[in-house]
Amino acid sequence: MQKFDAIRPFYDSEINEALQDVIHHPMMKALMNFSFPDVADEVWKEQLRKTHSIRDFQCNFIYQSVQKVLEKSSEGLTTSGFENLEPNTSYLFISNHRDILLDTTLLNAALFEHGLVMTASAIGDNLVKKSFLKILAKLNRNFLVQRGLTPREMLQSSKLLSEYIGHLLLHENRSVWIAQREGRTKDGNDATNPGVLKMLGMASDEKNLMDYFKKIKIVPVSISYEYDPTDALKMPQLMAEANNEVYIKEKNEDFMTILSGALGQKKRIHIHVGKVLDTEIDAIIAENDNSNKQIVALAQVIDDAILSNYKLWPTNYIAYDIVNKTNTYSHLYTENEKSLFGRRLEMRIDHDNPVALEGFLAMYANPVVNKLKYHNVI
Repeated sequence: MQKFDAIRPFYDSEINEALQDVIHHPMMKALMNFSFPDVADEVWKEQLRKTHSIRDFQCNFIYQSVQKVLEKSSEGLTTSGFENLEPNTSYLFISNHRDILLDTTLLNAALFEHGLVMTASAIGDNLVKKSFLKILAKLNRNFLVQRGLTPREMLQSSKLLSEYIGHLLLHENRSVWIAQREGRTKDGNDATNPGVLKMLGMASDEKNLMDYFKKIKIVPVSISYEYDPTDALKMPQLMAEANNEVYIKEKNEDFMTILSGALGQKKRIHIHVGKVLDTEIDAIIAENDNSNKQIVALAQVIDDAILSNYKLWPTNYIAYDIVNKTNTYSHLYTENEKSLFGRRLEMRIDHDNPVALEGFLAMYANPVVNKLKYHNVI
């Protein structure tokens, strides 16, 4: 399948050589020393030299890295919904997106713990410009989404990506993770871009596109962090957008965001996986025979599932009450939690800048607003 070579992760037959290439890289040493602080360098190097598959690398090394991240920068990960998934079965996980690497690595840790098929995961090629990061991404079964293309190139790239995702799901029995929209949500509003669904549908050979979406088994995923470790880093872009300015990333900004996501304080984290969308798609087919309207309706169904299963934290309720100058949800947080959130706000935001303050609070408050919009109750 050479046509996928530009975007695919490593094959298992390529893993050992790739590891040998980076085994002495300072960033590999940093990762391994973080993950195995009590292990001598020569011991983990010897283990890496004996590693010949992505699964072995993920289970024996990256899983431990994830546990260390959770131990050092969180109060733990909880999960729900995984009992509804079948082992040895591939799913298309469509997820809200908060953190560049953690969203997928945490989901895969949970899939591994539940004995389920782990994912190949989409990542923008702009995030792995550094050669070590690109190799690490391919070792972790990430496939590349090409960015910064002309419209013509974008069409070809989308077709290739769609075909590759379909190939993974239907021919390799490999689950796939993809974000519901391009880029991370920075304002707390999780919404599925119908363009993502159109891209996925390009590979369909079904008469009705909705039948293809049933075949690939879509599972909506909701991930929420009590504290977003990259909240302050999201502010410059939100500020630019508020002022109708074009935002230009700083050099190494993505790399710093990846590091902050891994090491920044998150407190509690929750992942919920929904049930496979099946009867919901049947209802869409029954109501509409226009494929564009069907895609918009499917995006809405995914949004409903993600928002209804999104775990709200005290930080969300605190921000909502501050924004709305109310005590509506004061029974859902303590004074101590409120003062901790206030301290975080003071440390990260210039209070003389009302736009920044509003943007930061909205990031945490909007999930409450969206839950109310869909369900009227919380």
